[in-house]
Amino acid sequence: MKVITSHLNADFDSLASMIAAQKLYPDAVMAFPGSQEKSVRHFISETLQYRYTFTKAKHIDLQSVDTLIVVDTRQKKRIGDFAKCLSNPDISLHIYDHHPEQPDCLQGDTEVIQQVGATATIFCQILKERGINISKEEATLFGMGIYEDTGSLTYLTTTADDLLACAWLLQQGAKLDVIAQFISIDLTSRQVKLIHELTLSAQRYTISGIKVVVASLTLQEYEDDFSIIVRRVMVMENLNCIFALVCMEGRIYLIARSRIAEINCGNIARDFGGGGHATAASSTLHNMSMIEAQESLIRSLHRHVLPQAIAEEMLSHPVISIPEHTTIQEANKLLTRYNITVLPVLAPTSPVQVSGTISRRIAEKAIHHNLGDSPVSDYMTSDIEILPLSATLAEIEEIIIENRQRLIPIIHEQELAGVITRTDLLRMLIGDKGHTPMDLDQDSDHPSREKSRNILQIMGEVLDKELIILLQNIGEVAENLGFKAYCVGGFVRDLLLKQKNLDLDIVVEGDGIVFARQLVKTLGGRLRTHERFITANITLADGFKIDVATARLEYYDYPAALPTVELSSIKLDLYRRDFSINGMALELTPNRFGILIDFFNCQNDLKDKLIKVLHNLSFVEDPSRILRAIRFEKRLNFKIAKHTERLIRNAVKMNLLGRESNPRLFSELQQIFLEANPSPAIQRMDDFHLFPFLWPDLRPNLKIDRRFRHILTQTRRTISWFRLLYLESNGELSPWRVYLLSIMARSKAAQLESFCKRFQIPEKICNELIQEKLNADELAGRWYKQMPQKNSDIHRALSSFSNNSLLYLMAISRKNTINKSVSLFVTSLRNIRPLLNGEDLKKLGHTPGKEFKGMLSSLRDAQLDGMVDSRKNAKQFIRDSFPSQTTST
Repeated sequence: MKVITSHLNADFDSLASMIAAQKLYPDAVMAFPGSQEKSVRHFISETLQYRYTFTKAKHIDLQSVDTLIVVDTRQKKRIGDFAKCLSNPDISLHIYDHHPEQPDCLQGDTEVIQQVGATATIFCQILKERGINISKEEATLFGMGIYEDTGSLTYLTTTADDLLACAWLLQQGAKLDVIAQFISIDLTSRQVKLIHELTLSAQRYTISGIKVVVASLTLQEYEDDFSIIVRRVMVMENLNCIFALVCMEGRIYLIARSRIAEINCGNIARDFGGGGHATAASSTLHNMSMIEAQESLIRSLHRHVLPQAIAEEMLSHPVISIPEHTTIQEANKLLTRYNITVLPVLAPTSPVQVSGTISRRIAEKAIHHNLGDSPVSDYMTSDIEILPLSATLAEIEEIIIENRQRLIPIIHEQELAGVITRTDLLRMLIGDKGHTPMDLDQDSDHPSREKSRNILQIMGEVLDKELIILLQNIGEVAENLGFKAYCVGGFVRDLLLKQKNLDLDIVVEGDGIVFARQLVKTLGGRLRTHERFITANITLADGFKIDVATARLEYYDYPAALPTVELSSIKLDLYRRDFSINGMALELTPNRFGILIDFFNCQNDLKDKLIKVLHNLSFVEDPSRILRAIRFEKRLNFKIAKHTERLIRNAVKMNLLGRESNPRLFSELQQIFLEANPSPAIQRMDDFHLFPFLWPDLRPNLKIDRRFRHILTQTRRTISWFRLLYLESNGELSPWRVYLLSIMARSKAAQLESFCKRFQIPEKICNELIQEKLNADELAGRWYKQMPQKNSDIHRALSSFSNNSLLYLMAISRKNTINKSVSLFVTSLRNIRPLLNGEDLKKLGHTPGKEFKGMLSSLRDAQLDGMVDSRKNAKQFIRDSFPSQTTST
């Protein structure tokens, strides 16, 4: 007996393919393995009526089936009871399908598999090749199958073969109006776009060996029948289940679909106050952000796909803990004595309150920096999660693996009942490969697993084609040397933010200098190497610059020292980065090109717009990171995380910024002054009480008052005004100098000189700054009392001023007339040249000499004051003002 069947919940492509298959197997019976979609049932009852015979599966003797023809699927689970036929002796399995290869795909004796938009397309090709005639009604039905599975030929899976098949069906008499009537949904271009976006957002998880897809999307407007879009994604991607979170008009909806018994959508939807069936369910989520909704959904999946595990079964007890006032030296002794890596720190309150944890690594680093007598409260990790005895495995796994927390305190009846460590979690997960984390090394403060995803599409949207080709060349050169190359730092951060950043930093697992030399040999350009730091700077022929570094681990001999460098892997290199948002890498190796590497959950911090350090002694080792945190916070409109802010304030309290004349501090200060609007960052510096450390000689009462804010605002405005004039021909502008002068407007020149010496500013620049300040301060005071009456007086006073000094003068002036005079000089007066030259003076009978300069200067003054406006008048002015002994015409 021959049987033609398809998949459960058959759609139009299934129906069309079964009828087409009967053209090839006329002696076979057609039988659905289960129910059909509503629209398919409606079409069969209204249109097909008694034209075709469909035998119910229960009326077929499965043991008598010797040939099974399966269309539009290759998965055993999806053919219902007909899977039992596969164990029949001498069974012949024929498969016709268009879905991608899956690990659990059936293997047939006859297989016709093509990557086209619909299985009906495959049958159209076969029928056409064999010259088998079809009726107009069959042509219409086959067209329905193709149109449904290709979204009316608009899905990305649509191929040229699908269009050719439709063209052939039209020639056979297919009726498009009937197709339009019965296809369940006519997708708009917007819906097609949403299907594409939802597909791109899909994240795949393995939970107890089952692949679960979670997709998320945010829309500004409500989209009717979004469940149809979810279903289309499920069909197109041949998924067993999908959970879609869509935010529309500020509200988040969960739409769940499942084809397998292991996942009950209804149970999961009920966790969020919704409901439905095992195969389809939905819910509206309240009082959650999208990230919170995603995390809650993952936890729910863990609860329902896996047996629950409560914390009581996993915890370690009794607990060794310490109070907040314990010194780091004492804490380290306890860690060593009991051979443990983390201690919970208790606040001096009742009932028990766990205020943080201190790790052995942090304690040893602190002692290395002579901080052993400090209380653990200064350097403990304070932003920790605490769980009750009833906590689930999903909650524990999320905190330890995703949040990188080494130890979870367990509170029961207001007492510390125990702790759950990474070792405890590993013990629980060791038998489940689907849950075993990739990396939980005991020696790291940040237990992490590599979170990687392909971001080629983002690269295509943000980067120029030439830059992508350059990155590919870099990856190929590294691979040929046996190295691995990565983009790191701000380039990767801004790429994820979809902002262009041409500061290309490359890190090489290998020798960065060897790599840089080979890259220059391959691409051309100039090379500069730094042997001590194993780094190099490349300037290509077109002027594009590349910074190359060797993957390295930095350690500091004492607080605020410059780093000592050792070779390491990319993971350790990323761990030494300043903040988590800069702790990601983009792999350039050809076979992994475009893969984002994220060991420390940095993507979440980027999404949450948080500036976080990667370890607690970050600011102790490099205080300049404090200024960098402020700069990133204001430039990116992010927020410094609470724990990081606490570490900053502790570093300030320790006077780390005042210990050394650290050039890095001034470099970071320059970067702040180069921002489009440095005022918010300067205000934030004041919030952290940084002025006394950066400028110890400033007046003790200097603060961000009304006058100070006014000067900063005027500085920003004058710099913007100057840039809009495009006055490149009138000299360079250094915005950082103008801001530095403005901040020190109420200080003496000696204090500015002290600042320059402290931060090792070159003597030439220091002298220029002092002179610019003295000139502007003196003139501002003089003009405040009495403004010049003539343009020549303005020109004479300002002609020796640099652009920086002019803008500084405008920023500190208390009278609009001063700004108007400076503006007049910049835009007009300084461009006026004498109408005559030395040759003209000789013709007027004057003998060349030093007097010429004074004569031409007097002429220019006359022009500035409106007394002379032509060459004729200029000659007369010279004759009258400087009579010669000879007559010249």
